[in-house]
Amino acid sequence: MVNFSRICLRKYGNFVDNLRLYVRGGSGGMGLPRLGGQGGNGGDVWVVAMKNTTLKRIKDKYPQKRFVAGAGANSSVRALKGETGKDKEVHAPVGITVTTDDGRTIGDLNADGDRVLVARGGSGGSLHSGFEPSKGQARHIRLDLKLIADLGLVGFPNAGKSSLLTALSNATPQIANYAFTTLKPEIGKLMYQDYKQISVADLPGLIEGAHMNKGMGHKFLKHVERTKQLLFVVDVCGFQLASKTQFRSAFEAVQLLTKELELYKEELVSKPALLVVNKMDLPDAEDKLEELQEQLENPEEFSDLLPADMIPKNYLTFRHVVPVSAITGFGINHLKSCIRQSLDEDAAAETKAVHLEKLQALTNNSHQRHFLLKISSVGNDTSTEQPWQSTAL
Repeated sequence: MVNFSRICLRKYGNFVDNLRLYVRGGSGGMGLPRLGGQGGNGGDVWVVAMKNTTLKRIKDKYPQKRFVAGAGANSSVRALKGETGKDKEVHAPVGITVTTDDGRTIGDLNADGDRVLVARGGSGGSLHSGFEPSKGQARHIRLDLKLIADLGLVGFPNAGKSSLLTALSNATPQIANYAFTTLKPEIGKLMYQDYKQISVADLPGLIEGAHMNKGMGHKFLKHVERTKQLLFVVDVCGFQLASKTQFRSAFEAVQLLTKELELYKEELVSKPALLVVNKMDLPDAEDKLEELQEQLENPEEFSDLLPADMIPKNYLTFRHVVPVSAITGFGINHLKSCIRQSLDEDAAAETKAVHLEKLQALTNNSHQRHFLLKISSVGNDTSTEQPWQSTAL
């Protein structure tokens, strides 16, 4: 059994995960024609990843959302080469994708200190431009945050995702006993005795049709992209979103969740996944669990339970299927162990792959050096007499 210490929860109040900014590089400085002086280049605008900052902080601190770099200095008698304008930095959280207004990706900020150039400064006036400077690049950009977490909780409303995060973190997110869906992301951090930390994200709610941006579909699904693994959560007894919607069993919920991910971005269903079967404290839960396990072992045999357009191309195979009760705490420690095991297995496989890649590179370099040495030695060998070198009469 794995020993656990405390588990922390990070909540995002008034969450902002997309921001549109105006950025402009600094104008170049004037050249000095009579002395051939060159004006300084304008400063650039950069978006820089920085820990402990948020898009909301940018929005609050810069309500105009305008970022302009410094202008280059004019050439003068005292300084023929004008100074370069000061760069402007926009500090943004890690996990940002910077795009143009039309959705073209400019760059990603995946680690603290990563930088993306978003607006280049204008050139200073010089002989080539008739000593006239150019203006800096100006455009609108978007900062799109995709949360980076080890695990993303995937489930329909009332599956018990928030309750599960509460059981893992001893925190109190907003929970309802009706078809409620989380509107703001919450990050729970599991902290183990050996100081290993695993982050679990309860993301904005998912409903049927989320891939078409129903509900908060795209707000949810885009965050799933940067999680390492998926943690599906279903109600063992199934659920019904509203009185006018169809009741879905646990098996149907699993397949519909898979289909929603598949329709949004097919690569998502290739991520490693675990299944949490929640609410094992309910009556008949054991029988329902047994039925679900049988269906998961042979999903093709039960595909007729679903509408034809909602059958996934490929059925997910879960690394672990863990029955729990977030209310009573049943199965929670076992779930934590399974989470740790699954992530550790992936980390070990990734490390092994990197080592093999480096070994292969070293082997290739060694073979290449050996080949070059052999060629060189052949080229330097003068023991073989050429016909035109013969001195025989």
